[in-house]
Amino acid sequence: MSFNIEKIKGVSFLAFPEMQGLLISELKTRFSYEPNLSLDPSINFLNDAWYGDLLFLSNWTFTEYPYWARTVLLEPLLITFDSITDAAQALRSIQRSWAPYNFKSFRRSSLIQEKLPYVNLKNRNFPFEIPHSPIGLYTLLDEHTILASASTTSCLPAGTVVWNEDHVNPPSRAYLKVQEALVLAHHYFGVDLPYSGQKCFEAGACPGGWTWVLVGLGAEVFAVDRAPLASSLMENPLVKFMAHDAFTLKPEDIGKVDWVFSDVICYPERLLEWVKKWLSSGLTKNMICTIKMQGEINWETVKEFASIPNSRIVHLNYNKHELTFIHCEK
Repeated sequence: MSFNIEKIKGVSFLAFPEMQGLLISELKTRFSYEPNLSLDPSINFLNDAWYGDLLFLSNWTFTEYPYWARTVLLEPLLITFDSITDAAQALRSIQRSWAPYNFKSFRRSSLIQEKLPYVNLKNRNFPFEIPHSPIGLYTLLDEHTILASASTTSCLPAGTVVWNEDHVNPPSRAYLKVQEALVLAHHYFGVDLPYSGQKCFEAGACPGGWTWVLVGLGAEVFAVDRAPLASSLMENPLVKFMAHDAFTLKPEDIGKVDWVFSDVICYPERLLEWVKKWLSSGLTKNMICTIKMQGEINWETVKEFASIPNSRIVHLNYNKHELTFIHCEK
């Protein structure tokens, strides 16, 4: 057995795919943090550097973390090893469950993973329950060096849920977002997913991707939009549709519902005002809303969303230039 494990200063952020630019922008504008990416990481692995989508920062001191990181390596370790068996033994000596992030040496990483205790890395079918057990993350920097952390900010492998997609039935791919948001709502707040007998209100529902998920769970949906939903949903007995500007309806016009949903394109400030109206009305306990960014992100507005009790702001794997607001009360 030949390996060495060294604790190192810093953190590592694993950016969502194709979101490196947004992660850097968030570091600069939200945290006023400018990564020093001018140094050569091949000379010293402990310099600020990108390793694929993994950004290592040696001097991070904040207690909050960027939304555009799907998981954070909180206590990074540098592991040097001779063989694949040594690498696996080093990781197993730290904790049981590990997931890889691969940007190079894919075959070598696969062989290491095979020698570790089983972790389900496959795409998922909705719904599923995110485990609460910790899972570490590691990546090969070269054939004999691993950057790893047993402590991360996500219980999902590499911080990501990837769905087995239905390419036939949903009226839009937006359904993937609400599926992800619902399993996160259950994970973070312990609430049940919408079920038969529950009532949901969806603002801006056309063409019906979110409504399709909700009725698939057995819930009733009052869907409001200027344009109609897909015909299969318009004919569904669980769906009641109104052609209207959903944001001009007051909560009192809708009445008590179990869930409120919105994937509407609007300014975040307007969405925040609408969310506050709903929550102050006492007519719902659960909300999932997409915060669509219009140009530069107003981080003060995002902070206001985050400050609402029983709420969480996340960037979903299926989000683009947007965040998701989840509010749940059991």
